Amino acid sequence: MTDPSYKRHLAKTITWRLVGTIDTIILSWLITGNPLTGLKIGMAEVLTKMVLYYIHERVWFKINLSKNGAILESKKRHIAKTLTWRTLGTLDTMLLSFIITGNPLMGLQIGFTEVITKMVLYYFHERVWYRVDYGLIKRK
Repeated sequence: MTDPSYKRHLAKTITWRLVGTIDTIILSWLITGNPLTGLKIGMAEVLTKMVLYYIHERVWFKINLSKNGAILESKKRHIAKTLTWRTLGTLDTMLLSFIITGNPLMGLQIGFTEVITKMVLYYFHERVWYRVDYGLIKRK
């Protein structure tokens, strides 16, 4: 029998990438003043971020943060996932923004600006998916 969690993680990857890409395009456009640059940065991230996000989901799925034998599926876990994902995602955004704009300071500015918006958006994305049973065998 195939582990249904792979389907769940793929669905979460796609939904998060939609939210994240829209945020990146808008922020990059506002910071650079150029909608085409915002679109280039957002589209460049689609593949890199989907791969990184899927790997991040698989790693966190394997992490067993247990408390007296019960897996800790709480807001604390979602906050920890938010912080680890944001670190990885921001580094990717900074690098891609620097490559596309040719300006390392622009890459830093875009990356640091999205830290706040993406952390808030990611936290709520995690909370929504926590309520969805898709791809889970049994919820405890």
